[in-house]
Amino acid sequence: MTLPLLRKFTLYTLVLAIVLACHRPPAQSTTYFPPKGDNWAHLAPEKAGMHAALLDQAIAFAKTQETTQMTPNFSTQEEIFGKLLGPMPTSRAATNGIVLRHGYIVAEWGDTQRPDPTYSVAKSVLSTVTGITLERGMIPDVHDPVAKLIHDGGYESEQNKTITWENHLTQTSEWEGTMWGKNSDFVGKEAFGKGERKPRTLQKPGTYYEYNDVRINRLALSLLRLWKKPIPDVVRDEIMNPIGASDTWQYIPYPNAVADIDGKQMPSVSGGTRWGGGLRINTRDEARFGYLFLRQGHWGNRQIVSADWVKKATSPSPFGPDYGYLWWLNTGTSSTGKKAWPNGPTTSYAAIGAGSNTIWIDPEHDIVIVWRWHNGSPNELIKRVLAAVKE
Repeated sequence: MTLPLLRKFTLYTLVLAIVLACHRPPAQSTTYFPPKGDNWAHLAPEKAGMHAALLDQAIAFAKTQETTQMTPNFSTQEEIFGKLLGPMPTSRAATNGIVLRHGYIVAEWGDTQRPDPTYSVAKSVLSTVTGITLERGMIPDVHDPVAKLIHDGGYESEQNKTITWENHLTQTSEWEGTMWGKNSDFVGKEAFGKGERKPRTLQKPGTYYEYNDVRINRLALSLLRLWKKPIPDVVRDEIMNPIGASDTWQYIPYPNAVADIDGKQMPSVSGGTRWGGGLRINTRDEARFGYLFLRQGHWGNRQIVSADWVKKATSPSPFGPDYGYLWWLNTGTSSTGKKAWPNGPTTSYAAIGAGSNTIWIDPEHDIVIVWRWHNGSPNELIKRVLAAVKE
C-alpha cells in the first residue's frame, strides 16, 4: 500500500470510529439508584435474570397471606401490647409489597404508597442514626459507656453506669428504669398486655439478651441529647432526604415523651409502635431504606452510612438470637442453630416489625423484598422469589 493510500485509509478508519462512537448508546452506570418521586424504574423479570412465571406465582401467594395478628382498625393494639401512650391510625393498607432486583422494581402488589405504622422496623432506623452519630465523632467508640456522654440521671446507678452504646444496639443493656411511664421490667398486664413478663433478676450489662422497647426508647433519648435536635429531623436530613424518600412518612413521638435539651423542650421518639406513635412510612420508602443497606450504605454519589457500619450492624452478637445492631440476621449462629429464613442465604438480614412488617435484604442475589401486613412466615415468600432467580 502506497503512503498516500495508507494515509487515506487511516483517515477513513478514524472518521468511521468517530461516527460509530456518536451512534453508540451512552454508557450506563452499573448501579441504578431511583430518583426521588414515583419514577422508580421497573425491569421485566427476564431482563433481571428471573423467571417471570415463577415470580408471578410468588406474588400470587403473597397476596393470599393477609395478617391475622393485627386487625385492619388496630382494635387489638392494647390487648396485645398494653396501654397506649401515643396515637394510632384507625385503618391500614391490606398486605402489600415490592421486590427489587439490581435496584429495579421487578414486582409490586397492593397499596405500596400508603404510610402505615411499621412497628420495630424503626429500631433498624435508630441503629442507622447511631452509626451516623458515631461517624460524626459524636460518639467516640460504640464500646464506650453511655454515661461518659449522657448525664441526665439515666446511667448513674450501679446497674446502668457500665452500659455501652453497643449494649443498647444488641438489646443486652439490661437498663433499669422507667421511660415515659413504662418500666423496663415489662411486669403488668395493663401496661404491657400479652407482652407482660415475670419478674427476674437483672444481669450484668452486655451478658443477657432481652427484646425490650423501654430500653430502646432510652437509647433514642440518649441520641436526642447528642444531636440536640429531634431525631425525626435527623432521620429526614441524614437518611430519608438523601435516599429520595417521599414526603409522606412521619416519626411520631408519644405526647408525654418530651425532654429538656439546653433549655428547649424537644420530643423523643420510640423504637416502635408498640404503645402508639412510631414510624409511619410507605412500602416504597421502606424499599429505599433496604436498598441503601444492600448498597452498603451508599446512595448515588454519597456514602450515607459507612460500609463498615453496615457490616458491624449485620454481624451477630454472642448473646441471644441471630441479632446484630437492631437488625435480624440469618447466620444460624444463635443458640438454636437454626436460620430465620431456611431458604435464604446466611448473608441475608432484615428489619422486622409486628404486623408483620419485613424489609429483607439479600446481598448474594442482589434482592430486596418488602412485605407488609403478612401472616408472619416471610420464608414462604423468600423461597418462592429465590426459586425464580435464574442468574
